[in-house]
Amino acid sequence: MNLQTTNSQFACRPRQTALRQGAIAACASAALLLGACSSMSEREQGTAKGAGAGAVAGAVIGGVTGGNAGRGAVIGGAVGAIAGNLWTKRMEDKRRTVSDAAAQSGTGAAVDRTPDNRLKVNVPADASFDVGRADLKPGLRPVLDELGRGLDRDMRITVVGHTDSTGSDAVNDPLSRDRAEAVRDYLSVRGVPRDRITVVGRGSREPVAGNDSDSSRSQNRRVEIFLSDSAA
Repeated sequence: MNLQTTNSQFACRPRQTALRQGAIAACASAALLLGACSSMSEREQGTAKGAGAGAVAGAVIGGVTGGNAGRGAVIGGAVGAIAGNLWTKRMEDKRRTVSDAAAQSGTGAAVDRTPDNRLKVNVPADASFDVGRADLKPGLRPVLDELGRGLDRDMRITVVGHTDSTGSDAVNDPLSRDRAEAVRDYLSVRGVPRDRITVVGRGSREPVAGNDSDSSRSQNRRVEIFLSDSAA
């Protein structure tokens, strides 16, 4: 038997054992965290899931690189918790108040958190604009009032206008941008600095449904408003 090979095999065993033990502990912790998510808020769920994923990654990296797998799991869990908690309390508070305003507005606006931790307000154009026009209907104003109220200086807004495929690009492109600009102008009058609002008109190029029926075309006629927190 080659003595050098035998010594090398024995030297690897502690590292393999540490890696296996650290990974088992990290996975167990992650499972407990994820299992508890059902009783947590969205923000708490993000923290727990980030911590669990970070713990597993930290344990594996620590073991493979010759470090302490357990310590790697702790460090990875802390980093993961921070990454998972990028959805800040003020974003959650804003989501809640805008959702309440949307529910009372009768516009059919939907308020959601995106995978990249932005607040998205999807506004059906038919409930907020007359056909072929970019003048805001009164029903949308309470939603925009709440969206723009008390925004921190680190928050930014992007407004994206969309149309269905009826008509040509020569009509749809400027109409979608005009509607986005109408939202920006309203928010600006309510105190949101214009340089913190980006407007985009996408015309009919990004449908969310088919354009083969009235109901599907109505889903494509929309304005999407995104709120992001650059300090997160």
